[in-house]
Amino acid sequence: MLASFGLRDSPAPVGGDWDGSWRCGGVVLTPVADHARAAWSARVRESLHPEGIRLARPVRATDGRYVVSGWRSDAEVEGSPEPRYDEVVAAAQRLHKATAGLARPRFLSHGPIGPWMNVDVFVAADRAAWDDDPMRSLRRSQGDDFVHATTPDGEHSIELLDQLGSLRKPVETPAQLVHGDLFGTVLFAGQEHPGITDITPYWRPAPWAAGVAVVDAVSWGSADDGLLERWDDLPEWPQMLLRAVMFRLAVHALHPRSTAEALPGLLHTADLVRWMV
Repeated sequence: MLASFGLRDSPAPVGGDWDGSWRCGGVVLTPVADHARAAWSARVRESLHPEGIRLARPVRATDGRYVVSGWRSDAEVEGSPEPRYDEVVAAAQRLHKATAGLARPRFLSHGPIGPWMNVDVFVAADRAAWDDDPMRSLRRSQGDDFVHATTPDGEHSIELLDQLGSLRKPVETPAQLVHGDLFGTVLFAGQEHPGITDITPYWRPAPWAAGVAVVDAVSWGSADDGLLERWDDLPEWPQMLLRAVMFRLAVHALHPRSTAEALPGLLHTADLVRWMV
């Protein structure tokens, strides 16, 4: 594997945002869950230049490939996640200004395919937040069997998801390519510009992606509740937050690694958002 990317240094495990990855000199090898998404991200990060962001650049294999045997390689970005959440949202604004002109990847038009893999959970959760019928997306594509939560907290999440769906109103902010996993993945190193190691693609309005980061920060990052209102100048902000909460509730209900301890913070945020809508 090291030879495929032209690496000669001895690898060492990396923690933090690079969890599961290995460092070889100034390069980081990361396992890939979805080949198409990883190759797409590498291609975009190779040529994208968002203002005020240190974006990880891919290191191609010796034969030019971005992904080899389930691994990708990137130049290391210095830093670690910090609770600087307003700066995370500001970085999201700059990043999405740069990604606004990108075309929609073909794989984003595909629904979840049973038996679901990890990426399909997030595809289904995203559609549950935006489809007219949130429950429609929680049915497997094969056999149309409903995906039942297996735990009481998962069942609670689905019930609340269905309730919040009735509060949605149509939004006019256009969809574009956004990074939907900003919380805990934006790296800070002193006064350096924020660093971003990957782009997890969704085709949604840019304020929604910022809303997901804010919902995550209030639910699990000990961010103050005022973070929800400090960005209310973003287009259709209450509706974006509502869909962000619905997205996270669906992920919580469907993801096999979800824990009951994660739900109280999400319920707290959902109550706050309900009052804003």
